[in-house]
Amino acid sequence: MVKYILKSLLQVIPTLLIVSVIVFVLVRVTGDPVALMLPETATAEDRAVLTQALGLDQPLTTQYVKFLGSALQGDFGNSFRYGESALPLVLERLPASFELAAAAMLFAVLMAIPLGVASAVKRNTFTDLIISGVSVIGKAMPNFWMGIMLILLFSVILGVLPVSGRGGFSHLVLPAFTLGVGLAAQMTRLIRSSMLDILSQDYIRTARSKGIRELLVVGKHAFRNGMIPVVTIMSLQFTSLIGGTLITETVFAWPGLGQLLVVAVNTHDMAIVQAAVFVIAFIVVITNILTDVAYRLLDPRIKYN
Repeated sequence: MVKYILKSLLQVIPTLLIVSVIVFVLVRVTGDPVALMLPETATAEDRAVLTQALGLDQPLTTQYVKFLGSALQGDFGNSFRYGESALPLVLERLPASFELAAAAMLFAVLMAIPLGVASAVKRNTFTDLIISGVSVIGKAMPNFWMGIMLILLFSVILGVLPVSGRGGFSHLVLPAFTLGVGLAAQMTRLIRSSMLDILSQDYIRTARSKGIRELLVVGKHAFRNGMIPVVTIMSLQFTSLIGGTLITETVFAWPGLGQLLVVAVNTHDMAIVQAAVFVIAFIVVITNILTDVAYRLLDPRIKYN
């Protein structure tokens, strides 16, 4: 296990190098940052001075080497919109995104586990039909539409929850619910499928034949093994929640990384975009390593070579 973790940590380096190349190329082919940073009245001389100051007049290979050297020191440049270093701005917004993602994940888990298990245990019954139908609807509903409907109902009509912003628990309810519904629907279907496969195994039939109570058979023998694929989807979805809360954070004016990234993309703020993508990529890699460790804890039979 320790050797595997060390090897995985070493793989972080080439992964981030590949990410750096992709980000460097994509950011520079999406538009001219000089044209965005200067007003329309700027002269050709002003453009030439800024281009030279940003190093954009140099060959791409030279620009990349300088960019990589600065990135290794945590320097992704200054945001021309905020006038500050990009990385601290990104890290400042990260806790808000973590808070929203964690709340959405907690809601999804608390909803999906009992519904998924119940759907599998009550297979082909009315309960299974209702849970499966609700899961399909939950997965199909767009986040932005659900967010707007929730604001209209709970904020405008009932007036019981705030419309936007980050504050206490009440500010977290609507965006977390909006973000977690689709994930809960997906996890419910996955848990149902996984539990159905486990419940058909020989050792489950053996446990039942011994007269063990159904609650213990499902909860002790089946549930733990059925959670292995769920851990996979949880890890993948949590990282996507961190970087993919763009719509939800925009709808609820949640001051997280997603909202910052939307503004940076719209204004072609290269420093912010680069720093945000690097931070998200690092989180994804570390989360994948932790997921592998969780596999071993859930099922000691899993070995790492």
